Amino acid sequence: MALFNTNFQQLKNNYLFTEIVNRGNAYQQAHPDAQLIKLGVGDVTLPLPQVVVDAMHNAVEELAHKETFRGYGLEEGSTFLRKAVIENDYKPLGIDLDMEEVFISDGAGSDLGNTSELFEKQNVVGVLDPVYPAYVDTNIMAGRQIVMLPCTLQNNFVPQLPKQRVDIIYLCYPNNPTGTALTHSQLKTWVDYAIENKSIIIFDSAYEAFIREQDVPHSIYEIDGAKQVAIEIRSYSKTAGFTAVRCGYTIVPKQTGLQRMWYRRQCTKYNGTSYISQRGAQATYTPQGKKQIKENIDYYLLNATNIRQSLKSMGYEVFGGVNSPYIWMRTPDNMPSWDFFDIVLNRCQVLCTPGVGFGNCGQGYVRFSAFGSHEQTQEALQRIKQNL
Repeated sequence: MALFNTNFQQLKNNYLFTEIVNRGNAYQQAHPDAQLIKLGVGDVTLPLPQVVVDAMHNAVEELAHKETFRGYGLEEGSTFLRKAVIENDYKPLGIDLDMEEVFISDGAGSDLGNTSELFEKQNVVGVLDPVYPAYVDTNIMAGRQIVMLPCTLQNNFVPQLPKQRVDIIYLCYPNNPTGTALTHSQLKTWVDYAIENKSIIIFDSAYEAFIREQDVPHSIYEIDGAKQVAIEIRSYSKTAGFTAVRCGYTIVPKQTGLQRMWYRRQCTKYNGTSYISQRGAQATYTPQGKKQIKENIDYYLLNATNIRQSLKSMGYEVFGGVNSPYIWMRTPDNMPSWDFFDIVLNRCQVLCTPGVGFGNCGQGYVRFSAFGSHEQTQEALQRIKQNL
């Protein structure tokens, strides 16, 4: 008889965002005339930039003809896209990377889980609380011990170094869900810890394009010594609207000692990212692509500003929304997160995300996403103002 992985029994029955969608669908079925506004799940709503669409159309046309048809690509990604990543995302920051250190993927979500395969079960994992649930779930599946690192109002949502040694550290900045960011000196504290303790940092940089403040690092490799201890993962999903296209990349520096392992893993388990997706991603680095993407990011950041300012004017305590598309709001009178979620849904027909779904330290908070349209965002804020 096959033995199943019993670690799955330790997972919650429903993934957080699946639960939100299910509750929204149940409400819609019970109230078919309700105009539900979704500011919960962080999915983009603007269409793909036109330069990306054109590049993908051209790629499809290539595949339609024998002379330009392509079969399997490189497991680590096409040379044209890896070169574009180095030249546009890292060289302007003064960061030098080898082509062999850049791996194109089908999105950050996959690699955030897949990188756990590089480490033995007995490694102790440190994750922020509140945290993007996938970091916790993938390590529960692997049977690892997890140490939660509280990010609370009392420490300004900046995690303190763990009291016990951890081997693997997951950091996400700008942060999901709190919308906050670390300064260079705050991130250096973690790099120094990892160097001293021979730990590895998995750095989720999916929201890098939203950074607007000067002292916020765009890459962990801006910190001296980070190449020794950090894997960085980025995505085109929130940057360029690729949530349905699927493309991202992972940087595994040779100095970590993991680059060859990751390459071997990819050659065995991954047949490469879609050529069409990669051509679309490459187009984001053209002058027109950069312009169109900045317009989309500015659009969402304007929503974030409006949400933050409007909720503040209503007397709520809010955080984030400056270098991030997420606003982290404290519930009135420390009301439990799911209770406030239900109130907002039933009184305002607006979906948010209960903070406790991101961890115990998220209890008493909810997250609002800025990825809706301007019109829907304004309507949602008006409903909240009138009905809460």
